[in-house]
Amino acid sequence: MKEKDSFIASYFETEFASATTSLDFQNPFECLCAILLSAQTTDASVNRVTPRLFKDYPTPEAMANAPLEDLKNHLHSLGLYQNKAKNLSMLSKILVEKYHGQVPSTKEELVTLPGVGNKTAGVFLLEQGLAPYFPVDTHVHRVAERLGYATKNMDPALVEKKLERTFPKEKWIFMHHAWIAFGRQICHARNPECQRCGLKDDCRYWKKYSSKIGK
Repeated sequence: MKEKDSFIASYFETEFASATTSLDFQNPFECLCAILLSAQTTDASVNRVTPRLFKDYPTPEAMANAPLEDLKNHLHSLGLYQNKAKNLSMLSKILVEKYHGQVPSTKEELVTLPGVGNKTAGVFLLEQGLAPYFPVDTHVHRVAERLGYATKNMDPALVEKKLERTFPKEKWIFMHHAWIAFGRQICHARNPECQRCGLKDDCRYWKKYSSKIGK
């Protein structure tokens, strides 16, 4: 790694050593459902709806047979809940019909499922310990942009490849979690807490706005 990259990796390893997922799940099916539901909403919001959802529909078979309106009622507090309910229903039917009720273990298979894109598939695989990835959500993209690894409108898949080329594979899973934690706790989209951040010297945002306010 370059000196900058090593410094950034060390910062996260020191300041966010315990970073991990904040989604609650007990098995691969729950894991995939929770990740799918987390799109454009908070993990805390997902964790509020999944206990009852998974209690009522604990398996792909049960969820495949659930009335769509009931799934919508379970998820109505989440953003895009109608599409998410449809995706869970269709996804569960495919798992039953094509995969004998099991969640597939390759990205190529996962991305064919309704509502499962590259990011969701990558997060599932790393959470299940099946493969290392550095998936890019809104937090990771924002941090990558501010630290100079991405541009504002850069495709997330390209950002992911850039990060995976930059950092060693053994760090990808941890860094994914650490960057999300950093984005939530310090590097907010609005009003980031730059004074608390140890990466100011490498941050485009800080360099731009600190010059405006004379700091």
